[in-house]
Amino acid sequence: MIKKLDILIIKAFIGPFVATFFITLLVLIMQFFWLWIDDFVGKGLSTGIILEFTWYQTAALVPLALPLAVLLSSLMTFGNLGESFELVAIKSAGISLLRFMRPLFVVSLFLCFLAFLFANYIMPVAVLKSKTLLGDIYITKPAFELKEGVFYNKIEGFAIKIGRKEHDSIIHDVIIYERGGMLQDNFLVAKDGVMSITDDRRYLVMKLTDGWRYQERGDQYSNSEFIRLGFKEYIKQFDLSSLQFRKSSDSMYQNNQQMRNMKQLNQAIDSLKREVAKIQVRTKKETLPLFQFASYVDSGWKKPDTLTPIAIGAKPVKSFDDVLPDSMRNFINEKAHAQFMSANSNVDGLLAEYDMRKKALRLHQIEWHRKIALSAACLVLFLIGAPLGSIIRKGGLGTPLIFAIVFFMVFYFLSNTGQKFAKEGSMSPFTGMWLSTFILVPIGIFLTYKALRDSQLFNKEFYFRLRGNLRKTFKRVVNKRVQLSAKEI
Repeated sequence: MIKKLDILIIKAFIGPFVATFFITLLVLIMQFFWLWIDDFVGKGLSTGIILEFTWYQTAALVPLALPLAVLLSSLMTFGNLGESFELVAIKSAGISLLRFMRPLFVVSLFLCFLAFLFANYIMPVAVLKSKTLLGDIYITKPAFELKEGVFYNKIEGFAIKIGRKEHDSIIHDVIIYERGGMLQDNFLVAKDGVMSITDDRRYLVMKLTDGWRYQERGDQYSNSEFIRLGFKEYIKQFDLSSLQFRKSSDSMYQNNQQMRNMKQLNQAIDSLKREVAKIQVRTKKETLPLFQFASYVDSGWKKPDTLTPIAIGAKPVKSFDDVLPDSMRNFINEKAHAQFMSANSNVDGLLAEYDMRKKALRLHQIEWHRKIALSAACLVLFLIGAPLGSIIRKGGLGTPLIFAIVFFMVFYFLSNTGQKFAKEGSMSPFTGMWLSTFILVPIGIFLTYKALRDSQLFNKEFYFRLRGNLRKTFKRVVNKRVQLSAKEI
């Protein structure tokens, strides 16, 4: 049964939660755009494309914004109630802090469930759409991205290098490498030139002066001929249609683990486990037959330093070469070397395939645990924010914001560190993705314990008094030692 106290705390929580959620989401989106701003400027993108990408990216960042919003809003809620002495009044009425936290605990569980549904069904689609759109935006290059002293190869079939550029139009020391066919490569070298773009932005036009054109003619069935042509003025056009923005199909990225829900991840993990097991079986079947002596191991040994003679009355030998005739030694050594190289090549190929499958398996398991761990983070950070707010007893966005940033940075750092170790194989996917939870839950329990006993953990006067008591204790101990030393003398 919902009581008035539950309604009071829920109403006090909803307002800060909604505000902090949208502020957090905005900050995360702005952080993303700061990272990719150089690839967005100068693309000639329409407003619709930018808004579409922002919408997809916003949806992809919601599961990350929810835990931070829960942490900050719970800190603000309990801090405001503590600052206005409402917590004191509630405790004086005989209501414990755990009872007061119960309605928000239920709300946090609901937010965990909501975050899981979002991460499982909406986030894969949003990430798929944003990745596809980002790839299309990234390859859309501006017409004047030519840099001095660097080959520009984004125009299909050409590589252009400019020694020096003035006012983005006058160029000097131009080298143009052109792929004319399967076998022919052509060069164009010019001392100066002027470049411009046609009105429809379809072609890049270079008016080159004082240069040479080197051309190769012929095919694979006839002799090639080389032509050198000098010019005073030469006009070269480059088709820029391949650089215009166009949307790709979503199927290009749909096999990535981030674009799959839990059901699809389970199917992929089972398939990858079977493939890893098949590689292990293949290793035994394809590698062991190459070593034909495996079935005769230890059959000819009498002592560690001698070989047992096969014929009766023959003398023991100290090495295998003594058994072989001189005419067969080179042949057998070459055959053994070839067999070793074949086995080594086979093992390297199987090992590379095994490492690739194991890495793919780890990435899918990491993504599987991420969906649950990121959802559970709402509850974990609530267990930190609620007791911490009741301890510091400060409302607003000042002190709560500082503590929220600190704990969220700890959570984010631990999550990324665990994910990195899990990808490298230093940790299991379970341990790596739940590392932040394993560390933050005990901290939340400790803060709850201190809040239940009205701890002065963040009270400056408490630490001043503690420092004074320590000084007095230290002086008392020193005086006793001085008195004992004086008596001994």
